[in-house]
Amino acid sequence: MSMQSINPVNGEVIKTYKEDAEEVVAKKIEQAQAAWGPWRNSIFKERAVLLNNTAAVLRKRQQKLAELMALEMGKPLQAGLDEIEKCAAVCEYYAENGEKYLKDEMIATEATRSFVTYKPLGVVLAVMPWNFPFWQAFRFIAPGLMAGNCGLLKHSSNVTGCALAIEEVLLAAGFPEHVFQTLVIGSKAVQKVIENPIVKAVTLTGSTQAGMKVAQQAAALLKKSVLELGGSDPYLVLEDANLDYAAGICAESRLINNGQSCIAAKRFILVESIAEEFIKLFKAKMSAKRTGDPFAKNTQLGPMSRKDLRDELHQQVLDTIAAGAECILGGEIPEFPGDHAFYTPTILTGIKKGMPAYTEELFGPVALVIKVKNTEEAIRVANDSLFGLGAAVFTKDEVKGEQIASHQLHAGSCFVNALVKSDPRLPFGGIKQSGYGRELGVFGIREFVNIKTVYVR
Repeated sequence: MSMQSINPVNGEVIKTYKEDAEEVVAKKIEQAQAAWGPWRNSIFKERAVLLNNTAAVLRKRQQKLAELMALEMGKPLQAGLDEIEKCAAVCEYYAENGEKYLKDEMIATEATRSFVTYKPLGVVLAVMPWNFPFWQAFRFIAPGLMAGNCGLLKHSSNVTGCALAIEEVLLAAGFPEHVFQTLVIGSKAVQKVIENPIVKAVTLTGSTQAGMKVAQQAAALLKKSVLELGGSDPYLVLEDANLDYAAGICAESRLINNGQSCIAAKRFILVESIAEEFIKLFKAKMSAKRTGDPFAKNTQLGPMSRKDLRDELHQQVLDTIAAGAECILGGEIPEFPGDHAFYTPTILTGIKKGMPAYTEELFGPVALVIKVKNTEEAIRVANDSLFGLGAAVFTKDEVKGEQIASHQLHAGSCFVNALVKSDPRLPFGGIKQSGYGRELGVFGIREFVNIKTVYVR
């Protein structure tokens, strides 16, 4: 069995990789278990040094790694450079804070001493997607390794080069051999890995369907899982919003990573009184984004990561138009040489309940506009979704915006007058079909540890 990395700019095969045989995977898992013995007994200061070393290696290889992302999944070069910097930052964050977050906590009881201590679980499997091939992995790697776990990475097959580069970075930083390993396997081999008794937990970032499958497999064996899944994030633009500012943030969020982000803005819910003016500004800002070769310095939008995903997105657009929506920008496959995966920035208006785009996640540069009468209806429509990853509200009244974000929007991350994003300092994750559990912050590092009670009398 083999897997291929294909350049989404022209459809050419970059490299073919031989898939790890079943016995190779089993050996890697055994090696991880052997490595975990001494690794779990290492002290936090040793782990912190290695994470800081990792940050340094990432920055040293930043250009090369950004070029690899541009080649394998079409990420514009500057976006790739920014992604590597974010990975370095999360390593430094947990190097600085990990020991504090996992420090024993004394609790007063009738015992002589009673406390909670945090101990690593062991070998943890990470199933990661292609859209942020380094960041998605490192937001698991940094807290996971700092906590004393060992990691196995099953990455998306189209970014196998990135997956292997991650292992190389950690080895170059001085991590012991087999503390972190990449498994070169397809999705069909994941269940066998989960079933291995050595593997104690699994984390997945990906589609809701993939998350449900992995969650069922893990639950059948009573293994812990954390899932960060799809999203159809609503951005509410209220009648008192700064429209030019809001339109700029909304366009940036919708088109980030070529429109392929779980927490990208996808549904734009506009109060009727400002809808016409906002749409005019929004259309201009969406149209201004420069599409082209991800290696070119002035490119802001590259291709989608795979042609089949682009075609699937286009069909969703066509189906939604057929159901009565109006396309006021894009909605077509652009002319580019080669067997490419480009798609034009697109805006669909008149989105209503019952249309495909109302309930489905559109994972690409397509914005969905929904007009409502007032703030109350905007909140109701925002929450009328199977997903609950992120949400944002735009208003000049910060008190009102905070009240809506904290009390009325149903999502894991709610922002006011800002683009929804992940941050090493803040917990990240969703509710409903956007998953469960949290990554990042203090909550992320405590997901894969044994929260153990110790009672002495």
